[in-house]
Amino acid sequence: MWNAAGLQDDPQRTGKRYRSAVIVIGLLLVLLGLTVLAGWLLQVEVITSFVPDFPSMAFNTALCFVLSGIALSTSARRRPLASLLSTIASASVVLIVLARLIEIATLGRTVHNVDRLLTNILIPPDFAAQIGGGMGPNASLIFLLGNLSLIAAQNWREARATLIQELISYVVVTLGMIALASYVTNAEQGYRWGPYAAMALPTAIGVVTFGGGLLASAWWRQPESRGRIPLWVPALVCFTGLLADLYTPLGVANGILYVPLVLTALWFRNRKASLLFALVCTILVLLGFFAVRHDSASLWHEITNRSITVVMLWLIALLVFYYVRNRMSLETERIRFSALVRNTPDAVLTIDEKGTISSFNPAAEQMFGYVPQEVIGRNVKMLMPEPYHSEHDGYLSHYAETGEQRIIGTTREVSGRRKDNAVFPLDVSISEVKSGGIKTFVGILRDISERVNQEERLRTTLAQLEDYTADLERSNHDLDEFAYIASHDLKEPLRGLHNHSRFLLEDYGGQLDDDGVRRLNRLVRLSQRMEKLVNDLLYFSRIGRQQLAVKRTDINLVVKDVVATMELLLEERHAKVVIDGQLPEVVCDAPRLTEVFRNLITNAIKYNDKPRPLVSIGYLERFVARDGTTARNVFFVKDNGKGIAKEFHEDIFRIFKRLEKSQDSDDGTGAGLTFVRKIIARHNGEIWLESEIGIGTTFYFTLGRKREGQNAAA
Repeated sequence: MWNAAGLQDDPQRTGKRYRSAVIVIGLLLVLLGLTVLAGWLLQVEVITSFVPDFPSMAFNTALCFVLSGIALSTSARRRPLASLLSTIASASVVLIVLARLIEIATLGRTVHNVDRLLTNILIPPDFAAQIGGGMGPNASLIFLLGNLSLIAAQNWREARATLIQELISYVVVTLGMIALASYVTNAEQGYRWGPYAAMALPTAIGVVTFGGGLLASAWWRQPESRGRIPLWVPALVCFTGLLADLYTPLGVANGILYVPLVLTALWFRNRKASLLFALVCTILVLLGFFAVRHDSASLWHEITNRSITVVMLWLIALLVFYYVRNRMSLETERIRFSALVRNTPDAVLTIDEKGTISSFNPAAEQMFGYVPQEVIGRNVKMLMPEPYHSEHDGYLSHYAETGEQRIIGTTREVSGRRKDNAVFPLDVSISEVKSGGIKTFVGILRDISERVNQEERLRTTLAQLEDYTADLERSNHDLDEFAYIASHDLKEPLRGLHNHSRFLLEDYGGQLDDDGVRRLNRLVRLSQRMEKLVNDLLYFSRIGRQQLAVKRTDINLVVKDVVATMELLLEERHAKVVIDGQLPEVVCDAPRLTEVFRNLITNAIKYNDKPRPLVSIGYLERFVARDGTTARNVFFVKDNGKGIAKEFHEDIFRIFKRLEKSQDSDDGTGAGLTFVRKIIARHNGEIWLESEIGIGTTFYFTLGRKREGQNAAA
């Protein structure tokens, strides 16, 4: 939509350019230092000063230029060895200049022991005495600050270190420019601080170069702070302004020369650049004032003019600062919005009041199949099928005349047309943006083809579900009719067989032999069993279809009621039922749960080979099975009976499936545990068992919960 790349250079290309500048400047400093060292060693005075009768560069100063150049060049290589070499070189310079500054501060201006330490060894005494002097305090301070900033940038991996290096580079360049301007205007105060050794002309040139190298290094490490203007432009303004100050101290009028320097901050991405330039200009204004003599009549007039100049420069600097800050904020927001628009999965395009497309993001390219050059400048209706194609211009005209919004500010489902004329559904949301009296409409479009297809599939599924529901209702109705037929028509012949068999036994039993009586008794038992099977089958079908009458129920009362109704069976089998601990209250269908406990207790007694069967009923808040699965709120019914082999743990829950067959007519049909599992499943629970042959079986079940990692029983 907006090309953020157009607002900035290629970062990789910019980085290479500044890195090259750092290396070249570093080599130039090494060359400068080696040249002056050669002049000292060859005893050629003109090489040490460049201009006859000007102060010469001290031997230690030349050595510091060599070391600083090495530190600067190697700092541009991101390798551990190069970084170590740069740090060692800078640290060596720091030690030399610290010793010189301490010497100046403690022993005074006439002592040059640090400077003569090497010259007395390498240089003849008469030549050294002829040149005299030494490293000045201004040069020492510059080397100290510059190399400390290099050490910090190399070893302190934070943006703050780079900012410090950039600030120091401005100071270094300023001090160098002051010295150069002082040489041009013959104002000794600019290159000689007090009575101490002066900064030589080649030293001043080297200092300005060193400051430029530090600035290039800072911009290489942090390109976003660099200016989009060559550094020599503000440097030239600075130099010209200082010359004018020293030659023609015109007060306020002269301050106008520094205004372009402050304004160059508009081309810098560092929003504090204007304040830094204002500080530099303030130093230059003050230096221009103190570098010349003033008579008593014009002194206060000059002071007033200089003060007004400084205030004017700082006001301009503040205005530039806030302007750059706002511009950078807007640029940041624009870049962020551009990145958002380019990377959003929705198509985003903008149009003007006439419907002309002005931007087209990558998602829109993918959605419609056009490249931006094919659509920008054309009417947006090219992306619309009929009837939207014909109605669009009329809608814009109507909105322009009446201001009535039909689509703006809302989301609507419309149709779009791709480059291949394929029509597809999409959601469109249009908003209006006003800027400078110009209206721009931003449209956000989303392809909803998949959603429409899913909705269509959902409608088809719902229609099928309705058909299935109707079939299920018919099936349930047929099942109810079957239950009615089975409970009346099917059971009626069974009762007839049973009754006629009993009549034959009662009326003709004496006329039949033993085999005939046995067969009639067998017929009576089979008819009774058949009736039980029919009843159980009907009951099983009703369990799954009838609603549960749930309420809060005390399980202790349920178990006690079941035990009370089984007193006769318990006495006959010498069995005992105990409650292990306190059973909780749960929300359940009490009659159904009563049947669960009755079936489990009955089976535990009937299929028990111990002389005194024992059934234990309890509740566990947390249960851990042998296979590691866990469950909470678990009921159990435990017996000391025969046990059930593991391969039959599922068979016992199948309807009419019994592990032990008996001829006893009082035996059940084998549907009891099937009923138990079905009732528990209706309560959203699960039932399982653990058993050991000859020791006993424990049935566990939950109500409303499942074991972790297991499926519910169906």
